[in-house]
Amino acid sequence: MRFDIETLASPDQVRQALTDFTQERLRIWDRTLDPTTYELREHGPAWAVARENTPRSPFWVVARYDWSEPFVVRWTVVESSYGGGGEGFVRIVPRDGGGSSVHAEWRNTGPRRQKVMLILLRLVPDRMVARMWADALDRYAQAQDS
Repeated sequence: MRFDIETLASPDQVRQALTDFTQERLRIWDRTLDPTTYELREHGPAWAVARENTPRSPFWVVARYDWSEPFVVRWTVVESSYGGGGEGFVRIVPRDGGGSSVHAEWRNTGPRRQKVMLILLRLVPDRMVARMWADALDRYAQAQDS
């Protein structure tokens, strides 16, 4: 999956939204993160390990996030329900006039249930996920600015 979005959120706000592993994460990402299965497993100053999945999805991942590089958030799948791994990153760039441009991409590797995963991934177009992310980040920015 790969997409680019523009958001009202500043680069700092985008980074904060992506790296907030408190219970606030469930509110920020309410359309893309299932609160019934979310679990923060470990957390440090510039990293976290969390179990996450999308609402109504049979698949979950445990990902290790790293944000030690300014305005880049990376993750690596360390465990998954589908038997595969994966990795991804988000790069955040300030936009002229405010807000941010966000480039996101990730790939899943080696799923045991490869046929099922490929079918599901084709059913969820990149642009749909991009719209959900843009909406979440815009809402986050508006809440922070009010």
